[in-house]
Amino acid sequence: MNTSLTERQKSWLTLAALWLLLLVMAALRPLAVPDEGRYGEIGRWMLQSGDWLTPRLNGLPFFHKPPYVYWLEAMSLATFGVNEFALRLVPALHVALMTVALYLSARTLTSESTARRAAVMLGTSLAFLVGGQYVNHDMAVATWIGVAIWCFAFAFMAGDRPNAMLARLGFVACAFGMLSKGLIGIALPGLVIFVWLLWTRQFKKVLYLPWVSGLALFAAIAVPWFVLAQQKHPELFNYMFIGQQFNRYTAATYNNPQPIWFYLLALALLFFPWVLFALNQVRRESRQAGSTPLTKDVWRLCWAWVLAILGFFSIPNSKLVGYILPVLPPLALLAAMGWDRVMGHRAFAGKAFAGLCALSIGIAVALMASVPSVTRENRTQDVAAVLACEAQASDTVYVAGAYPYDLPFYAQTSRPMVVLADWPTVRVQAGDGWHRELFEGADFDLKAAKVLQSPEVLTAAGLVSGNWFVSRKGDQDLAKQPGWTLFYEGAGWVLYQSGADLAAKSPVAAEQKGLPGCKHQSNK
Repeated sequence: MNTSLTERQKSWLTLAALWLLLLVMAALRPLAVPDEGRYGEIGRWMLQSGDWLTPRLNGLPFFHKPPYVYWLEAMSLATFGVNEFALRLVPALHVALMTVALYLSARTLTSESTARRAAVMLGTSLAFLVGGQYVNHDMAVATWIGVAIWCFAFAFMAGDRPNAMLARLGFVACAFGMLSKGLIGIALPGLVIFVWLLWTRQFKKVLYLPWVSGLALFAAIAVPWFVLAQQKHPELFNYMFIGQQFNRYTAATYNNPQPIWFYLLALALLFFPWVLFALNQVRRESRQAGSTPLTKDVWRLCWAWVLAILGFFSIPNSKLVGYILPVLPPLALLAAMGWDRVMGHRAFAGKAFAGLCALSIGIAVALMASVPSVTRENRTQDVAAVLACEAQASDTVYVAGAYPYDLPFYAQTSRPMVVLADWPTVRVQAGDGWHRELFEGADFDLKAAKVLQSPEVLTAAGLVSGNWFVSRKGDQDLAKQPGWTLFYEGAGWVLYQSGADLAAKSPVAAEQKGLPGCKHQSNK
């Protein structure tokens, strides 16, 4: 009986092993703030509140992005419990889909070995091992952009008229891209296919797309939430599409200003060391030892995909690393072809490839291992563990000076925190930060806006029991008011309890007196 694995089985087992490695890494790291704390808590709050229509941060509407990722987070949290792994399963599933789509597409266009190599290159990169577990919207939209481009490209390559079924799947992928992060879910697949069709002189085929059925599928998936949310929040379209998308793309006043060459450096890091082999494919060769060469149309698709998106995101002043993730599939295919050209005929190629895979994985593991200690003072995980142990569900948590994005998630609070600031002044002076996220959300829901209060309320709150105050170390002046007692001092944040007669009950006092206190969870 022949028990040896086929080449195709080896490919699937390799992809499964890389995904399992990703899952293990995803389970061993606390939430990063602000992004993972923000987006993870929105999913938790959606599950807890039962409001699946309006994404909310601290009980306030948060319409920076559509709700697709939050829906999946809430379902994952309901299934696997409130923990980091449940949140990270969402981007992990999407990066798995991105990798499988790359493998299947490359296998159709080249050979089994080249397709496997392309998938392994992607699967051992920082983009996969780090970006594939990072809790935000970038991997989800990047995946659906990639799926849409593959579907439309194969549809157009099917003959004189596009393959209708593949084109319809492209429209479906665009719908999920739209629900993931808004207009770029449509704009980027459209831009790439537009450039490619012009370059390959196939643009007339656009007339034969199944526009009616394709747009009907797109509308059935993407439109209902926008209609319902707009009905409940009439300013939604203006805020999300004009304020959060068009203005962020064109204005120079938002966070993270970077030079025009920023994404070249980002790609070099995200896809190290494989990006070096992709550069080998700048010039196409019709014959290539060790693999099936890309046809001229496919080669042009890959470079249209990379260059169109790279150019699109290099224009705005504000740049984030995750924006460039959609170019990883074609870059991986080009890198695999470049490897075959440079290394395919060398006797030591197999050992060299394994060594570079090990190096890339080692860098990712080392990076993830360093994150907890580097970010320890920014996180509130230690304070949240105390709060979860000591506070009652009816207690009120006050915060000031900074916003503890991860505190509600780890403490699993059931009520929004009261955030203290001079809000009239903040509205005039605030930049692109947490203050703006909260007061702009408050404008959509005046009842929920009551969680934004002035610091003066802390005086009265300190004189009655059932209140807690959280602040950053070194920013504790408000807690000097009567009634507030130091309860716990964490790595970067401090917790106070209201009621002047409660000092003896604090874990600090309990430890000093040798009394049993709450067993506090230490920072990871």
